[in-house]
Amino acid sequence: MSFQYSRALADLDRVLARIDDAQVEQALALIAGSRRLALYGVGREGLQIKGFAMRLHHLGLQASVVGDMNCPPVADGDLLIASAGPGHFSTVRALIDTARAAGARTLVVTAQARGECATAAHAVLCVPAQTMADDQSGAGSVLPMGSLYEGALYLLFETMILRLRDRLGVTADAMRSRHTNLE
Repeated sequence: MSFQYSRALADLDRVLARIDDAQVEQALALIAGSRRLALYGVGREGLQIKGFAMRLHHLGLQASVVGDMNCPPVADGDLLIASAGPGHFSTVRALIDTARAAGARTLVVTAQARGECATAAHAVLCVPAQTMADDQSGAGSVLPMGSLYEGALYLLFETMILRLRDRLGVTADAMRSRHTNLE
């Protein structure tokens, strides 16, 4: 079993080492400079996006998840952040088009920087990891299907929160004060 842990961690390390920090910095600047944030993802990518939205809320940012009843409309000054690991989901593409038409900026997180959703967005954050689109190539991760991408998203998003916390001057106590007490 320890071999599988080591291999999975090595796979994650290789992905994270290949993320372009200039793209991360651009994403951080977009997030920090936006009035409101709407986030979207499907499946297990969606779970990572929801966790990211929660942490952005903990930072004191106006972040909501598309599809939740309290997600406000987007407009000029807002940012849609959507994950499309394999490069294209019809829902992500439709949301990008709607957000752009409303004047909002769009950021796509993906493993396929030349995918349809990425090329339609204002900005791209490429996480070069195996997804379900390429999990049968034979040279992939020890992790199944799109788990490498999803695991990399978790680590990337949490480290982005650390950088945003420093950039915005938010303390750990301030973040904790925004955590629910209804658990």
